[in-house]
Amino acid sequence: MKVYSYKGRKNLVGVNVRSARRHRIPALTQQQLADAMVEKGCEFDRFTVMRIESGDRFVADYEVKALAEILDLSLEEIYSEKEAN
Repeated sequence: MKVYSYKGRKNLVGVNVRSARRHRIPALTQQQLADAMVEKGCEFDRFTVMRIESGDRFVADYEVKALAEILDLSLEEIYSEKEAN
């Protein structure tokens, strides 16, 4: 599979995932987010979350949906090119 980049990143959601994860009360660690993704049926670990947040990993649509659900973001918010609040 060819993975393209957009503005030097392999995904649009990483910045918003990081922001939403850190701003949750209580904040989630990368490991806690990875564990929640595993519960949703996605093969994730802390390194996967780190790569998504840094823009180094493509994110499948089903993974974006699960991330949005866990982080309580709409799909519009998670795809926003402005940082999530």
